Amino acid sequence: MKAQAALSFFFILIPSLCGSQDTFFLASLSHVSMSEQIVIGRLDEDVILPCSFESGPDVVVHWKNQDNYVYSYYKDSDQLEKQDPRYVNRTSLFHGEIHNGNASLSFKRLKLQDEGIYTCYVGTSPGKIINKVVLKVGAFVTPVMKYEKNTTNSFLICNVLSVYPYPIITWKVDNTPISENNKEEIGSLGPFYINSRVNITGSNSSYQCAIENTLLKQTWTGRWTMKDGLRKMQSEKVSLSCKPENIFFLPNQDFIVTWSRVDRGNSLVLAYFLNSSQETIINEPLLSWNKELINLHDFSLTLKDLRLSDSGEYLCNISSSKYTLLTIQTLHVAYRLFVCFIEASQGTVVGIIVPTLVAVVVAVLLLSGVTQAIKSRRCICFCTEGHPSTDQRSSHTGTAEENMALSEYSCSKGSEDRS
Repeated sequence: MKAQAALSFFFILIPSLCGSQDTFFLASLSHVSMSEQIVIGRLDEDVILPCSFESGPDVVVHWKNQDNYVYSYYKDSDQLEKQDPRYVNRTSLFHGEIHNGNASLSFKRLKLQDEGIYTCYVGTSPGKIINKVVLKVGAFVTPVMKYEKNTTNSFLICNVLSVYPYPIITWKVDNTPISENNKEEIGSLGPFYINSRVNITGSNSSYQCAIENTLLKQTWTGRWTMKDGLRKMQSEKVSLSCKPENIFFLPNQDFIVTWSRVDRGNSLVLAYFLNSSQETIINEPLLSWNKELINLHDFSLTLKDLRLSDSGEYLCNISSSKYTLLTIQTLHVAYRLFVCFIEASQGTVVGIIVPTLVAVVVAVLLLSGVTQAIKSRRCICFCTEGHPSTDQRSSHTGTAEENMALSEYSCSKGSEDRS
């Protein structure tokens, strides 16, 4: 029945072609062959619609989409007078292959409007063929997973700039499916722009977002992981961890690693690594990457000589065409206080928090009257770690190096007195 329907369609077409140079001549029904296949192309890319036949002389080729001429060839040359304007400069045949039985159509810069059924008619002395090609067009620009934070909330966003047909989007938290909190869509007919968002405020769970294009049989996965927070002191160094999970990470594919610091809703890029060129770029002088660890796919970052201003959230982003892996770690840099204990002659011990300048220490001693009571003194200096109060912060503005110098001065002064 299918063959009969196709033959009927073929005979209906013949009268419209009669009297023109693109007329088909049917030698007999036994010489007519028909086929049908599906071709999937990508938006803005090129595709080939196949059409093969038994080679012979006097080749006549017509490609049509419904009643619209896509391409015509006969008398050993192109005949494009009837070509639909939509296909001008976008379609062509492989002229060197026509007499070898290849009437395939090269289609450039596909549009969604190009979807449809294309029919290839070829006539030669040995016989006639009708090839039907169903062209479907898909789009899938690589999605991304983004982390956003404002004064009160934190969000994960899976974003795809161009996708067609409409994709399947799934969210999971600790491998349990959840619903998205909000979704933004643009493009009623396609291609679609989609923002899918979940609120992760106060959560330490792992999150996963998957976007699947069923036509192109392509799936992208985004995964978010939070590491345990780190607490360090001023002037120390810290290693920020970033080791991708083997279940997603594909080291043989091109990927990029980006380290950034998230602060008040803004993201500052600190360093990045390009796998394709093995190029490592570091934008901060106090940061370092271990190349031996990078070769083992460990992208942990070292930050040295810590300052209070280094406190914050650090984000490692490993991305390829198949996935985005986000790892975040919170760093908390604590204040370092210097305390000097001075033993007076009466056996009492006076503790003084030493500010940054010696002049301030002297003023404190004068005000407290300690200098009048001390006949013999012994100075014991050490550091305490913690956060200064509001008052302490206002009077404690020196750097760690200044505080250390002051500590060494006070202790050396005590040694001289003991001698």
